[in-house]
Amino acid sequence: MFPDCNSTTSVAIQATDLSKCYPLYHHPRDRLKQFLWPSRWWGEHKFYRELWALRQVNFSINRGEVVGIVGQNGSGKSTLLQLICGTLTPTHGHVNCEGRIAALLELGAGFNPEFTGRENVLMNAAILGLSQQEIDQRLENIIDFSGVRDFIDQPVKTYSSGMYVRLAFSVAINIDPDILVIDEALSVGDGAFARKSFNRIMQMRDSGKTILFCSHSLFQVESLCARAIWIHQGQIVMDADSPKVVSAYQAFLDQNSSESPPMDTLTTGIAEKPPEMGSTITSGYARFDKIAVFADNIPMQNAIVASEQSNLRVELDFTSDPMLPCPTIGVTIQSKDGRTITSAATWEDTFTVQRSASGSGQICIEFRHIPLLKGEYQINTYLLCERGLHIYDTAENIASMEVQQTGRLQGYFSIPHEWKNT
Repeated sequence: MFPDCNSTTSVAIQATDLSKCYPLYHHPRDRLKQFLWPSRWWGEHKFYRELWALRQVNFSINRGEVVGIVGQNGSGKSTLLQLICGTLTPTHGHVNCEGRIAALLELGAGFNPEFTGRENVLMNAAILGLSQQEIDQRLENIIDFSGVRDFIDQPVKTYSSGMYVRLAFSVAINIDPDILVIDEALSVGDGAFARKSFNRIMQMRDSGKTILFCSHSLFQVESLCARAIWIHQGQIVMDADSPKVVSAYQAFLDQNSSESPPMDTLTTGIAEKPPEMGSTITSGYARFDKIAVFADNIPMQNAIVASEQSNLRVELDFTSDPMLPCPTIGVTIQSKDGRTITSAATWEDTFTVQRSASGSGQICIEFRHIPLLKGEYQINTYLLCERGLHIYDTAENIASMEVQQTGRLQGYFSIPHEWKNT
């Protein structure tokens, strides 16, 4: 059944024994056999095998909660979100929801390329549950927010991919939903629009909207969500405070890093890459201009350093739109297999980044007497918004280093310690 949106309880979403099975046929003729011949002719024989994307999932989400959904590709996350949105029907169980739902899944999936932008806005707003009066009241705001007013009466098949996504996002975000479902895309487009869309989602969170945020970015899940649900092979493994879930899920990924591609702890949604270094800064952007790494005051890109002896310094120059709040900076050190070993961030250290009136700034971070044990590591840097959430620019694997040591200690770090006879 489709989600029941007539509940009057404080629960926004309630899933009860929610299950979804997909029949997989080996040959097209098997699908025809299954359809044409009654099961009594074949007994219990089935012409397909079953793929259970979800099995007996149970949870409830209260109004105003912000919940992260994590899990590997193929774990059932997207199926769950589609069941909540009503674009899929469950095989067993049911899901009830209260209020209007807006979903940022496949933006623009319901657009008709032959229709104009205005016609698609009207059609999609009606599908999302707005009355004609509500559509009339919000139409101009939707068009203004999208930034495609000059092309709104042209067929969307003539739009660029960026214009297409902007318009679809604008429709979804301006219907004033009670429940917002986000699959990966936390911000869309580029420049000022990426920032504007991100701010709108944050406003919805702060105003008490119910939000489901599905992402591989564990950094953003932990930053945005008070609670997280970990799904694996169609079942809930853990449902708890987001730091606990993120920690457990990251440990699981680390154990299986040889089987799965590493998941970066700092990744953005589908925001487009800012301009290359040295290009003219545009509205809404912030970017790195220059990054230099030094080991014991010697410039490095690939270096051999000594454990507990060498000093590492990262110097970063950035340029930003001076109309934006001053950005923040994060640095991570990762192992060769992609595990984040440690990280540092200006917002966590309450360090105030300074910049000129034109929006440019210079900053450095120094790691003294690197406590890393032997191994190969890489350095990544990130330029983020003032809250340390929205990522403007990244520079990954800007330098690598091989740490050497004299002793036989194992692990990643040498933690300060003291032995005593008692």
